[in-house]
Amino acid sequence: MHAVRFNHVSIHADDLEESTRVYEDVFGMERLPTPGFRQRVQWLRLGDQQLHLFQREGTEPPRFHHLALDVDDFGAAYRKARELGLLDTETWDSPIREHPSGWVQMYIRDPAGNLIEVDWPDASTLDRSTIPELTRLDDDVPQSEAERSATLYHARR
Repeated sequence: MHAVRFNHVSIHADDLEESTRVYEDVFGMERLPTPGFRQRVQWLRLGDQQLHLFQREGTEPPRFHHLALDVDDFGAAYRKARELGLLDTETWDSPIREHPSGWVQMYIRDPAGNLIEVDWPDASTLDRSTIPELTRLDDDVPQSEAERSATLYHARR
């Protein structure tokens, strides 16, 4: 037996409606019919997978646990996240980093404090002048040759 794909990720929302709007506005997710549970829940479609938001008192997200999403327009996601004040400047030194092999990651926090990594495969396609927070990981943490080849985009190699 082998797992074949991720089906969904479930994360906390302090305010279910506010969090749902952020995932719709920043990432274009679509609300789905959702079963009734003892706590408030909203399912959202992301391609063939789903994100499940749940509202439950006394729940806080772990600081470094995160989900990661690819987007079809990094610049638009960046502008919307910046406009909404979602860029996370506390968890890592910079909210947006270019990795030595050329891919980019941006960290944002949703309204409940969940950490979201937004990934982009090719930094050379971005206009650096419009993304002042973009830094290079190896300027902060020197990388070995093996570390410099690390990528999230194995299929593109």
